Amino acid sequence: MEWLRLFFLHPISFYQGAAFPFALLFNYICIMDSFSIHARYLFLLAGGGTLAVAAMGPYAVLVFTPAVCAVALLCSLAPQQVHRWTFCFQMSWQTLCHLGLHYTEYYLHEPPSVRFCITLSSLMLLTQRVTSLSLDICEGKVEIASGIIRSRSSLSEHVCVALPYFSYLLFFPALLGGSLCSFQRFQACVQGSSGLYPRHPFWTLSWRSLQILGLECLNVAVSRVVGAGVGLTDCQQFECIYVMWTTAGLFKLTYYSHWILDDSLLHAAGFGSELGQSSGEEEYVPDADIWTLERTHRISVFARKWNQSTARWLRRLVFQNSRAWPLFQTFAFSAWWHGLHPGQVFGFLCWAVMVEADYLIHSFANGFIRSWLMRLFYRTLTWAHTQLIIAYIMLAVEVRSLSSLWLLCNSYNSVFPMVYCILLLLLVKRKHKCN
Repeated sequence: MEWLRLFFLHPISFYQGAAFPFALLFNYICIMDSFSIHARYLFLLAGGGTLAVAAMGPYAVLVFTPAVCAVALLCSLAPQQVHRWTFCFQMSWQTLCHLGLHYTEYYLHEPPSVRFCITLSSLMLLTQRVTSLSLDICEGKVEIASGIIRSRSSLSEHVCVALPYFSYLLFFPALLGGSLCSFQRFQACVQGSSGLYPRHPFWTLSWRSLQILGLECLNVAVSRVVGAGVGLTDCQQFECIYVMWTTAGLFKLTYYSHWILDDSLLHAAGFGSELGQSSGEEEYVPDADIWTLERTHRISVFARKWNQSTARWLRRLVFQNSRAWPLFQTFAFSAWWHGLHPGQVFGFLCWAVMVEADYLIHSFANGFIRSWLMRLFYRTLTWAHTQLIIAYIMLAVEVRSLSSLWLLCNSYNSVFPMVYCILLLLLVKRKHKCN
């Protein structure tokens, strides 16, 4: 049972697993209608606070503080001003925390605290919820009475009004991981009647457990292969391509299993995909679409399906609001949101160039490939090339440091993104000539 030991040795997996009984209890409470709406909000908020303290220790203050400030801004500003101020404050706070990690890793040359890394991960998810809620308020999807804090209402009335927002920002099923849940969906789940909740979550959770089991078994097998071989520091020529591919495969398996675990926790609490949809409510989007990710031959499709809820959030937050170079602005912001490590900056900007090349290459190829045999050959070739480019980007983002990034760029692996860069330049030149 080595897979089980390795899986629960990961801190976030351990705490997510420990939260499962409480998620099922909350679902049961909602089904039985045994608690009031305010009691349900308090249950989720208390669970989030307890989980934060258990997982992050004293660093939990770094999550509680921006959550309190965000609610204060939401309740005191006009709807047109909410998003600008909450976005600036939240990203400034998160950037300062990431700079603390930079100071520890690159200046002190010390390994960061595991609890601090969990805190940063939770803080990034909090940024998603804060900006999603502020955009909903700004766009009129969520109505909130501005100036609540400045009014002369009693303290209990202030707390009752702010409770749903505190609960949404810190509710425990999504505190350490999981797909982005909109405030409308969150509110509908908490306030909804028992008829909205799935009657038999057992079978869905059992299927997800089997998926996690299979992925962790593969993870152990690939870990042994990677551990028995050489690394990027020792590989030579074409051997580096195999090292890159197997290492990236290990990263992908880890992400897939954690995303399914996070999705299972949300489902156990009643926030999952089987929940009935009400009019105007956003659909639940799981992060892991393994089938599409592993068979697509297009980098642009991979970018949209990798961590789907985050991709949709970035599209709404940055891409749709950018007037010039929206694609590059989106990937640049993603690098900022992830922490601006050297490997992350290089990896996300490289990904943006690859997506731009992907659009031009496939639109050009679809214009002259006619026979099914040539199309099959083209899809197979571009599938292999896509998987190798994604592996290259993934290693750049995950290794993060300049020394490791230099080893990657100085290897034969750089040939694959370089091919797409050359094709991009040629097709852009051809497009300008045609125009």
